[in-house]
Amino acid sequence: MALHKGPEKPDERPLSLNPFYGEANPVGGMTEAPPKHRLPDNPMAPTAAYQLVHDELMLDGNSRLNLATFVTTWMEPQAGVLMAECTDKNMIDKDEYPRTAELERRCVAMLADLWNAPDPSTAVGCSTTGSSEACMLAGMALKRRWSKRNPDSGAKPNLVMGVNVQVCWDKFCNFWEVEPRLIPMEGERYHLDPQAAADRCDENTIGVVGILGSTFDGSYEPIAELCAALDALQERTGLDVPVHVDGASGAMVAPFLDEDLVWDFRLPRVASINTSGHKYGLVYPGVGWALWRDKEALPEELVFRVNYLGGNMPTFALNFSRPGAQVVAQYYTLVRLGREGYRTVQQTTRDVARGIADKVEALGDFRLLTRGDQLPVFAFTTAPDVTSYDVFDVSRRMRESGWLLPAYTFPPNREDLSVLRVVCRNGFSEDLADLFVEDLTRLLPELRRQSGPLSRDRTAATSFHH
Repeated sequence: MALHKGPEKPDERPLSLNPFYGEANPVGGMTEAPPKHRLPDNPMAPTAAYQLVHDELMLDGNSRLNLATFVTTWMEPQAGVLMAECTDKNMIDKDEYPRTAELERRCVAMLADLWNAPDPSTAVGCSTTGSSEACMLAGMALKRRWSKRNPDSGAKPNLVMGVNVQVCWDKFCNFWEVEPRLIPMEGERYHLDPQAAADRCDENTIGVVGILGSTFDGSYEPIAELCAALDALQERTGLDVPVHVDGASGAMVAPFLDEDLVWDFRLPRVASINTSGHKYGLVYPGVGWALWRDKEALPEELVFRVNYLGGNMPTFALNFSRPGAQVVAQYYTLVRLGREGYRTVQQTTRDVARGIADKVEALGDFRLLTRGDQLPVFAFTTAPDVTSYDVFDVSRRMRESGWLLPAYTFPPNREDLSVLRVVCRNGFSEDLADLFVEDLTRLLPELRRQSGPLSRDRTAATSFHH
């Protein structure tokens, strides 16, 4: 027989598991906002802490409507479950988590086969936190190979690349004291010119970077032509300059949609390739991959053998501890989709990009620079006769409807050119594409009535250019 208990005293109430806003809970409620720049004095209920953080994050932009980012913003629920199951696994601890390490090894083998390595079984590679780390590792290998060929050289090494490279290459040259030799844009050429790149090479050039999918306009750089120009250079001078392909995006598009395009390890001069698994590899951030055509391309002295938690473990990375979740998600996606699945996804994304580009062009106010027929990305600017507004006005007004549409100015020698760029990704459907065009069409009459572009710093991007 249960004994009747009287009402609890106010200071004896149990902590609410789902506190209401404004609940007078002296222990874990939300009657006062916690301090933002120092630790609060007392704990709060987990649901209250969750709601506090969740509500503030509502003010972020919607990632699915972010047309600036190349990063994957949608995955299947099953992938999310796998990632949650592996978040606590330290990727670097291959001895304690041997199956996660095996999945990483299989991903490297699959990519080596996809990129036509001469012998996929001898290609070497590793996962990274993204393409930036992968590019750093590839650059380190290029520099070390040059140092071994020129052990007594007191000269500063240099790296040749287009001015359109991602900022990680500027960081590499700064951090590792390499002179960047940048090929500027000229006229309607918005990326590296193969002959100009070969002409900038000398005995201190550690390599040339070719980009399979420029972030400025979505175009592929001509990797085969670049290698041919360097072949001719070697015939004339004896200089043997390797190529690294920065395939952050395109290395997971071209193998499925542009099979006849020769850009990968089929070209003997290509020493290494990187990609972002979290871009068109279709995995949430952050995971990247760096591969070398064979062991000779990756100097052995750069690979550390670490005795860690009971195992002797080879490692070549700038980061150490990181979760295994993204590597597991990459393996899931590779086996889930296969070649045909990837082809279908990437073709659909390219079709969406090309469809939007055609509709934007049909509006009459814009001029296309690219059409989404390489990366599922296109860039456009205002037509020559449009003087009442500019691309920055368009970007600002589209943001009012929730669209994050980047506007930015091109680098030398095309600082005069300011563009908008649309990045289409898996999950950006035809329906969303139609809504984007509808919103763009709806704001044009008002923009046309402006007396001129709004005053602003024209070089400042309205949305970060990756």
